[in-house]
Amino acid sequence: MVDESKYKLLFNVNSPKDIRSFSLNELKTLCTEIREYMIDVISQIGGHFGGGLGTVELTVALHKVFNTPHDLIVWDTGHQAYPHKIITGRRDQLKTIRQLNGISGFLKRTESEYDAFGAGHASTSISAALGMAVARDILKSEKKVIAVIGDGAMTGGMAYEAMNNSGITKSNLIVVLNDNNMSIAPNVWQFSNYFSEMIAHPEYNKFKGAIWDLTGKLDDFGDRIRKVAARLESGIKAIITPGMLFEALGFRYFGPVNGHKLDQLIKIFDQIKNFNGPILVHVTSEKGKGYKPAENHEQKLHASTPFDKITGEAIKKFDAPPAYTTIFGNALVEIAKQNPQVIGITAAMPDGTGLDILQKEIPERCFDVGIAEEHAVTFAAGMATQGIIPVVAIYSTFLQRGFDQIIHDVALQNLHVVFVLDRAGLVGADGPTHHGSFDLTYLRLIPNMIIMAPKDESELRNMLYTAVNYVKGPVVIRYPRGNVLGVQLDQGFAKIEIAKAEKIKNGGNVALLAVGNMVEYAKKASEKLLANGVNCEIINMRFIKPLDKEMLDEVANKFEKIATLEENTIVGGFGSGVLEYFAEKNYKNEIIRIGLPDSFVEHGTQAELHRIIEIDPDGIAEKIKTLLKKTELPKNVVG
Repeated sequence: MVDESKYKLLFNVNSPKDIRSFSLNELKTLCTEIREYMIDVISQIGGHFGGGLGTVELTVALHKVFNTPHDLIVWDTGHQAYPHKIITGRRDQLKTIRQLNGISGFLKRTESEYDAFGAGHASTSISAALGMAVARDILKSEKKVIAVIGDGAMTGGMAYEAMNNSGITKSNLIVVLNDNNMSIAPNVWQFSNYFSEMIAHPEYNKFKGAIWDLTGKLDDFGDRIRKVAARLESGIKAIITPGMLFEALGFRYFGPVNGHKLDQLIKIFDQIKNFNGPILVHVTSEKGKGYKPAENHEQKLHASTPFDKITGEAIKKFDAPPAYTTIFGNALVEIAKQNPQVIGITAAMPDGTGLDILQKEIPERCFDVGIAEEHAVTFAAGMATQGIIPVVAIYSTFLQRGFDQIIHDVALQNLHVVFVLDRAGLVGADGPTHHGSFDLTYLRLIPNMIIMAPKDESELRNMLYTAVNYVKGPVVIRYPRGNVLGVQLDQGFAKIEIAKAEKIKNGGNVALLAVGNMVEYAKKASEKLLANGVNCEIINMRFIKPLDKEMLDEVANKFEKIATLEENTIVGGFGSGVLEYFAEKNYKNEIIRIGLPDSFVEHGTQAELHRIIEIDPDGIAEKIKTLLKKTELPKNVVG
């Protein structure tokens, strides 16, 4: 896969100890080789890419100066930690990253002693690092603790909560702010704009103009002062912003330091590593550094599928149908053009959620709040009190962060906020930090909540239309990652009756009650079972809350054996809701729940994971056979 002969140093580095005797020139060569190796490998297999290219020198400097793994480095999210993995013994495993049984795309404590803390969600690093620092103080250890946080993560309030607490505890802690002015989408961190606004202030420019006039009257001496003043002005910028904020939070501020000047990084870390109290080192870097396609399009190559190494363009194996994300994004624009009260909200992921389409078409009605899901939810609640209809598009796993706000700020007041959850169910390569395994469970328990899951892209469009126009309180639509089924899309939209299921197929032996993408799996499993003489009734339940009770009554009276199908944990999910209803009615039917296990599912492709946990059509068919106590399916049956 990779020509090792072109690398002079990289394949001699198996741990950070190996680089601590390197000269500065050797370290610079190593940085070049790490970048080249990342490009070679990730172009072939895909993965998070741009962030790591921007942290190569920072990673090398940290491991050069600090005695890892004794000293602890906490990386925020892990998008930028591929260089860290490469020099901490996982270079040869990089080719397996995010693949079944391969290494994780994020930090993982069980994977390496150098991974001090695992995370896939942003803004956690300072909190975790402070916890480690205080634990070190209690245990009277001498460990250094370093948190590396990207500036995108600084839009999350948790980072400031941790910094405030750090200033109070005064434990020895180093925070490295990797400021590349990006998260996934262009960064909405206001502090990055603060300085430019200050410098444009009339009073500042009046002061600067007066100094310039004065020095202009001092002949050659004045020219020298002007040169000094010009240098001083850039220094004042660095001191005042954002240093003043961090100093107010109790941190000693150093920087900004060029994140690609290895000698400067090593020097400053050497100088501050033994300082007492909280320290913040402000490092400026470039996302995608050293690879032009990534430098020119930071979002596209933040995380990528395999791509052409020369052009950076994705390698497409076939003409696939569009993603559910695209269907949602286009539908929202159509609906927003019909209804001027409809707006979209994203938490730093317009491209990932499909809101980039609204952002381009009607930019004044699309709001990117940064990596701040809690704020996004309450921001939407505030809008809803004034008659605006907010459509909040957030990945299922990330909406977990706004759980209290959904209850307290939206549902308790029965406000009309539409939550659209992309990446519901298993997402594949990003693994357990990103699987949308729990949304049906954590949302189903909330009063006033309506929860829908479309079986295909046409139903998604109609559910969005219904949620916007025919619901008065909070409503959720959840759909999976990936491409749509390719069904015919009608012009316009149709209303879906709330809490009304859809019978897909009549049957006599067993009822399959499915939600979302599991409807298609139920149909395929039914075909396999039909070859064995098992006739399944298939019902697209559509609504997880409220359930279609009339349909459930009909099923209870017709079938002794019933299966529920969902791509959510079976603990407290759709199947649990059906069991609860049957218990209330004192029905005695035998019900099995088919869904995600009560455990964290590792990474792999969606198809691989579905097969392993037996929720693919073959797995469903086997479970139904067991339920009916039928013989094994013939091997030649094709679904």
